[in-house]
Amino acid sequence: MDVQRASTSLTQLQTDCVVVGIPEAESVEASVAELEHGLASLVQDLMDSGDFKAKAGQVLVVQRPMGLVAKRLVLVGLGRSDKRTAWSERECFTALGQTLHQLPIKSAHLDISSLVPGQTTASIERLGYALAYTSYHYDTTKPRKEPKTHQLGTVSTGDDAIVADALSQGLMIGEGANLTRELGNLPGNTCTPRYLASQAEHLSARYPKLEVEILDEDAMAEIGMHCLLSVSRGSDEPARFIIIKHMQDPDPTAKPKVLVGKGVTFDTGGISLKPGSAMDEMKFDMCGAATVMGCMQVVSALALPKNIIGVIGAVENMPSGRAIKPGDVVTTLSGQTVEILNTDAEGRLVLCDALTYVERFDPEAVVDIATLTGACLVALGKHNTGLLSTDDALAETLLTLGREVGDPCWRLPIEEPYQKLLDSNFADIANIGGRDAGTITAACFLSRFTDAYRWAHLDIAGTAWFSSGKAKGASGRPVPLLVEWLRQ
Repeated sequence: MDVQRASTSLTQLQTDCVVVGIPEAESVEASVAELEHGLASLVQDLMDSGDFKAKAGQVLVVQRPMGLVAKRLVLVGLGRSDKRTAWSERECFTALGQTLHQLPIKSAHLDISSLVPGQTTASIERLGYALAYTSYHYDTTKPRKEPKTHQLGTVSTGDDAIVADALSQGLMIGEGANLTRELGNLPGNTCTPRYLASQAEHLSARYPKLEVEILDEDAMAEIGMHCLLSVSRGSDEPARFIIIKHMQDPDPTAKPKVLVGKGVTFDTGGISLKPGSAMDEMKFDMCGAATVMGCMQVVSALALPKNIIGVIGAVENMPSGRAIKPGDVVTTLSGQTVEILNTDAEGRLVLCDALTYVERFDPEAVVDIATLTGACLVALGKHNTGLLSTDDALAETLLTLGREVGDPCWRLPIEEPYQKLLDSNFADIANIGGRDAGTITAACFLSRFTDAYRWAHLDIAGTAWFSSGKAKGASGRPVPLLVEWLRQ
C-alpha cells in the first residue's frame, strides 16, 4: 500500500473517499469543532439525526457527500476519549480497515488530526497496522477467483512527513503480521519444515542484508541436538533448524536480541495421540516459528540499526514405528537427559535444544515464542499471551510494551516448588510435571536451558489463532509486541 502526502483541504480532495474520526462526546459540537466548516455541518446533521453516534468502531459510509469533491465520506467512531486504550484504538482502526477494503475504491485520504487526536506516533502506526492487517485474505489453497477490479492501493495523509512515515511503519508491521498469518494458515501438507526453510531463504533473497543458515538432520545430529530430533523421528518429513540474522548495529560490540520460535508444522501428539476433535488446528502449532519469520521481515523492512537473530526449530510430530515413546530417555544439546513421559509435550523438546544453541550468540536477551500448552488457554483465554521469565526487568518491559501496543500479555510465576514437579527417577528432568500448573511447569522445563542469558517465554497457545467462524485462522500475534521490543 502506497502512502502519499496531500496539502489540499478535505473538501477539495480528489479521492475515492475521505476518512474522518469522530469521538463520542456529550456535546455534538465538541466532536466536530475542528473539522472544516462544510464538513462539520454534514457530520453535525448525521449526528443530530441519530444516523451516526460515534460509538467505538462504528463506521458510516456517506455516498456523494454534499460539500466534498471526494466520492465518499467515511466516518469512524472513536468512542469516549476517557475510555481510549491501545486495544480499543486497534479495534476502531480494524473496523475502519474492514470497511475500506470492502468498498470499490483505489484511494483514500485519512484525516489524521481527527482519527488520531494528538497525532501520537504510536497511534498512527496502529492505524497503518490495521489497514495492512485487514487487507489480508487467505486464498492460497482455494480456487482462484476473478481479480478485484478495485483494490485500495493508495492512502494519503496531510503534508507531514513524520505522520506519513509513522503510517508507513505501521503498514510494514501489519505486513509482517500478515506473513505470520499466511504461514500459520497454510495446511500441514504444504507448510512443512522444509517449506519453512525455503521461506526463510526467500526472505533473505528479498532482503539481502539478512543472513540465513539451514541445518539439516545430519548437521543437527553432529552437534548433538538429539532432543529436537527425537520429535521428528516418527515422521517421514525431515526436520530443519533455521537461523536468520539481521546484524545491522553500527556498534561492533553490540549483543543481539534473539527470538526462538517453536515450529511444529503439524502435531498429532505422536504416540501420546491427541483426540481427533479440532486436530486440524494443530497446523497452527508452528505459529511461534511464523512469528519469528514475520518479525524478521519487519526488522528488515524497517532497516532497524540493531543486531537481531531469529531461530526456528521446525519438525513434524507423527506416530510411527520409529517415534519416541513414553518412558524413553533422550539427551539434549546441553548434555542434560530428559525422560519422555508424554510425546505430546514435544514443543519444549524442540525449544530446549534451540535455547542451548543460541548461547553461542552471547545474546543481550532471548525471547521464545511457542504454542506450548493448552493450560495457558484455560488460564488466560484468548486475550492475554502467557509470559514467564526468570528476569524481572525483561518481563516488566514486555508487559509494559504489550499494553502500549495493544498486544497484551500476563505474567505467571516460575518458582522452585514448580521446578520439583519435573523430577525424574531416570533422567535429569521429566518433560511434564503432571496436571497441575501445566503452563508454569513447561516454562520451568525451558528455564533449565537458559542460565547463560536473560530469557522470557511467551506461550501463545491462546492468542496465536482464532478457532471458529469466518475469523478462523492465525491472528498474527505477538508480532506487534515483539517488534516494539526489538526496536528498543
